[in-house]
Amino acid sequence: MLERLQKILSARGIASRRKAEEYILAGLVTVNGKVAILGQKADPEKDTIEVDGKILEARKELLYYVMQKPVGVVTSNIEGKAVEVTVRKLLPRNLQGKIFPVGRLDKDSSGLLLFTNDGALAYRLTHPKFDHEKEYEVSCECPIPDGALRKLAEGLKIFGEKTKPTVIKRLSGTRFRIALTEGRNRQIRRMCQKVGSPVRKLRRIRIVTLRDEALKEGSVRVLTEKEKAELLRAVGLDMSR
Repeated sequence: MLERLQKILSARGIASRRKAEEYILAGLVTVNGKVAILGQKADPEKDTIEVDGKILEARKELLYYVMQKPVGVVTSNIEGKAVEVTVRKLLPRNLQGKIFPVGRLDKDSSGLLLFTNDGALAYRLTHPKFDHEKEYEVSCECPIPDGALRKLAEGLKIFGEKTKPTVIKRLSGTRFRIALTEGRNRQIRRMCQKVGSPVRKLRRIRIVTLRDEALKEGSVRVLTEKEKAELLRAVGLDMSR
């Protein structure tokens, strides 16, 4: 069946449709050996489609899983040092190498970590231009003043650049929730350190629409059809890709 090339590339997890258009315009996509043009259609079952010299793989089943990452586990899809426990090792053996963590949670943090082989979804969730929220529960080593929380919410400079304004909800004298639309290296820890309230415990509790307070640490499960539909809709992707 003939389909637009950008839809085919998106369905194969190569890139979002918009990014696929950029690949086509840059001359990186060929159909049966000829450079493709924007708007061109092809039959992925019959035509030979190449992206930057690599032949497009057959249509694959898109997989979506969520893990409750424990503290002390490294977010990596490759085997680490013998002394390291990676999130890959926590996956069932039949999923290892098939699905990949979207974004990172540092070794000292816990919480929800999404795994998928859907390249378009991973791109939407990790590229800062899309501003999709991830929410965290933070416990500080000492009581954090209201003024410090205001500074965190308004944004402050780390790495020489101001963080984006955000929403913060106080839970207690030492605990609060914060929703970020960016993910700089150890961002929340660096922000809290800067206002004089070092982080004692950090846990991700939401990825856009995805929550699961009941999932046990170290456990992984497949997303329900409802969760998958809500997440894809929230990031602007079509379930029928």
